Amino acid sequence: MNSPLLADKVVLVSGGTQGLGAGIARRAAAEGAAGVAITGRNAGSGERLAAELEETGVKARFIKTDLADVDQARNSVLETISVFGQLDCAVNAAGLTTRGTMLDTTPELFDAHIAVNLKSPFFIMAETIRHLRERGAPGSILNIISIAELGGQPYLAPYVAAKAGLSGATRNAAHAHRWDKIRINGLDIGWTATDGEEATQRKFHGAGDDWLEKANASVPMGKLGQVDEIAEFAVFLLSSRSGVVTGSVIDWDQNVLGGSD
Repeated sequence: MNSPLLADKVVLVSGGTQGLGAGIARRAAAEGAAGVAITGRNAGSGERLAAELEETGVKARFIKTDLADVDQARNSVLETISVFGQLDCAVNAAGLTTRGTMLDTTPELFDAHIAVNLKSPFFIMAETIRHLRERGAPGSILNIISIAELGGQPYLAPYVAAKAGLSGATRNAAHAHRWDKIRINGLDIGWTATDGEEATQRKFHGAGDDWLEKANASVPMGKLGQVDEIAEFAVFLLSSRSGVVTGSVIDWDQNVLGGSD
């Protein structure tokens, strides 16, 4: 029988208080993680999830973090190490999805996307890599990116710019630190059913109560991406069970880029 995927590993999940980040945190705990740190801005949600994870026998900690502030992002890594004594796996799952086109995006909105979707993940990677190198330990990092980084919709201009940057940074860091035995990969997530997505659809696209039913009917597999399915694959990529894979940015979507009917 295979051992748990993350046995004895300490995992940090940015944006871990809700949606996909919370799903990954729960899956990491279920797969034997020795410790799970989750970050986000909502202390109530974060503390509740940490308590939920601890009820399963996993040491967990919520670290209040606003990724608009890169110093807070970097500190989340340092605090995780302080609490648990080490860090083995990091997941950049947080993301800002505020809408903006090329013509109506303000410099302030652009800077906000860069801060949350690129700058803070970049420096979370850097601090994690620095720690792993100092320990002389292998480790893994997973960046939750977006299929939109390959082009995206017109109303996602600053989001696409930032996520495309994170995709490039993922490959660069993986190449730079392959000899350190630090594996770094990314997931280009497609349309996924989360509470956050429901709020986005209602706020920006006038969606009604039947938005999810309509969305499911509009895609080939008859359902949007599911948090539990993505979380399971994310933890597999973090684990040694995924072997030597590094520098891969994997499409998690049901529409094929370049395909044509």
